Amino acid sequence: MAAAMAVEDELRQQESGEEVERQTAAPAPCAPGTPVAVGAGDQEQVEGVGGGRRTDDFGIETAEEATEPSEPDINELCKDMFTKMSLYLQGELTATCEDYKLLENMNKLTGLKYLEMKEIALNINRNLKDLNQKYASLQPYLDQINQIEEQVAALEQAAYRLDAYSKKLEAKFKKLEKR
Repeated sequence: MAAAMAVEDELRQQESGEEVERQTAAPAPCAPGTPVAVGAGDQEQVEGVGGGRRTDDFGIETAEEATEPSEPDINELCKDMFTKMSLYLQGELTATCEDYKLLENMNKLTGLKYLEMKEIALNINRNLKDLNQKYASLQPYLDQINQIEEQVAALEQAAYRLDAYSKKLEAKFKKLEKR
């Protein structure tokens, strides 16, 4: 965290044109342009920023020590990092905003669907009340139909009994006639 703050301070000082004082350490053993022993008495010049491997004339691999990039490279890298981080965070925030907008639209649509369902339920309730009122107004007529049905059933029973009695009488009459 302190290193990042120091880099930011250096960037601000460079932008304002102030001279930046740095603590200089002893040069790294593999700084660019420093000769390096790579094999049996051979020396090779290390070029650029290292960290890779090299082979000498005898096919032996040797490692070179990583060096810090020069100060302008660090500043450019920091600016690039902050730019990319800014783009990343903007993308994340945009995606989050879009998610919230989608949720808001879904909530609005759900609310509209519930309103439609409420209207349908109210219409069904109203129609059910109307049907109950019509049934209640028809109830006396239904009671009369039930009474008539009971009377018809009683009349039918009486007709069967009368038919049975008339058959008995006819049988007795025929019996008497034969005598």
